[in-house]
Amino acid sequence: MKNSFWNVLKVSPAILAASLLAANSALAGEANEQITTVAQLTQQNDSMGQVTSVSQFSDVQPTDWAFQALQSLVERYGCIAGYPNGTYRGNRALTRYEFAAGLNACLDRVNELIATATADLVTKEDLATLQRLQEEFSAELATLRGRVDALEARTSELEANQFSTTTKLVGEAIFTVAAPFGDDRADTTTSRTDNADLDSNVIFANRVRLNLYTSFTGSDRLQTRLQARNITQFDGAGSDGINVTGTNMTRLGHDGNNGNNVEVDKLNYEFNLVSDAVRVKVDAFGAELWNNINVFNPDFRSSGTGAISRYGRFSPIYRASSPGGAGLTVTVNPKGPISLTGAYLAPNASDPSQGNGLFNGSNAYFGQIDFKPSKQINVGFAYSHTYQNDGADIDVNLFGSQGSSLANRPFGSNIAGQNVATSANNYSFMANFRPTDKIGIGGWVGYTDAQVEQGTTSGSADIWYWAANLSVKDLGREGNTLGIIFGQPPKVTDLNFGGRANTDRDTSYHLEGLYKIKVSDNILVTPGLLVIFNPEHNNNNDTIYVGTIRTTFSF
Repeated sequence: MKNSFWNVLKVSPAILAASLLAANSALAGEANEQITTVAQLTQQNDSMGQVTSVSQFSDVQPTDWAFQALQSLVERYGCIAGYPNGTYRGNRALTRYEFAAGLNACLDRVNELIATATADLVTKEDLATLQRLQEEFSAELATLRGRVDALEARTSELEANQFSTTTKLVGEAIFTVAAPFGDDRADTTTSRTDNADLDSNVIFANRVRLNLYTSFTGSDRLQTRLQARNITQFDGAGSDGINVTGTNMTRLGHDGNNGNNVEVDKLNYEFNLVSDAVRVKVDAFGAELWNNINVFNPDFRSSGTGAISRYGRFSPIYRASSPGGAGLTVTVNPKGPISLTGAYLAPNASDPSQGNGLFNGSNAYFGQIDFKPSKQINVGFAYSHTYQNDGADIDVNLFGSQGSSLANRPFGSNIAGQNVATSANNYSFMANFRPTDKIGIGGWVGYTDAQVEQGTTSGSADIWYWAANLSVKDLGREGNTLGIIFGQPPKVTDLNFGGRANTDRDTSYHLEGLYKIKVSDNILVTPGLLVIFNPEHNNNNDTIYVGTIRTTFSF
């Protein structure tokens, strides 16, 4: 009988301790109940110091009614800890769950004493007290065990049906209603009477992107992006062949049309070198420099949740330096106050034909220094050298369809109808300031020196651009953002080519207003209006407006 009694006592505390530990871990996920979690108790316990005598507590006196009980727990069992400042704080209230956690610590100590054959330290009265506590908390323990069992069942089901243990899916869907309106399309002539009518029909279109993010080490990431879209480009007969407005200046920031065919439009892998001091990103396809580095425009950079226009998202130097295709980006000290980035991109890297390939075709060398002394001040300077020819997949397009048609192709085509090969040195200064948590002020200014790179022909062009923006968060409602962007798209200020001189004769101005309405954490509605004054830097062109309502679903 005596041996059976001791065997029960040996097993019962272990079962009780394991139940309490597992139960409190499960409770950490129960967001609908205000209880103290195991993590919180662990943090509290880590901040306390173990004592060997009750006299070490400065706030415990022999006259306290619980002095003898506390003395027994401290000096006989060593399962009570105090705070680092030498206090016990015996008058602080605690929950029944906190008491259960403290009981668990004492039961562990009792098990240790029994296992080391020091059972003479445990009296019958102690064992009776422990048994009474087990009975008193039996209802709570049963409830906790039930919750743990249910949580384990749900976890097993998720593990059995999950897509992948290394990959997660992040998606975005955009519904957009948009229309350009005004009197006539823009052109480059000096006449006001030869402009075609502007098609101002309202469109309803979409874009869907599915990103598969895979990590093999926890600090690396493989991105595979699928895309389908049918949003018309509001430009002058761009890649979709439709002349809507006669100018690239009216393009939306999220446009593009592949007939809603699903295609892989981006594939890259990034990882750390030398701990996290160096970040490396290898783009196998779909390289976009603005997705690899800081562009100093956090409130407007995203095509799905940022500016409604193409020009309003960030400085044109990033599109000038990102012809697509393959690329390598290396950032040194990415999380520090000063970081350096270098990149190389080649749009036709997979094409072995003449004038293409990884190094023989169009390419871009890029460098940037970021200065981030605080969260309130971010400034940067970027430089890139680009070379573009009449390659297999792209034509000469210095600014990725931003600014005037002359700025994007200043030297036109040769007698064979091919784009004149062009190199360019691009410089841009960017800044973003946050005087308060709710207000952001940013902008950029840039200059490009373009040169003819074809045979013995010579020619050069100077191109300038600038913009400023303002964002006001939580305006009208928490989560909403008001945005205003004003600037001058890329403009040719000096051109010398083929014995003639020409420039963009006037100045276009870009004015954009938007208001981001946060419906929920996953739905954002953004109405906006884009106004282009003197399109194509030509005073003879009428002002063109673009109105849009962009609804973004994130999942």
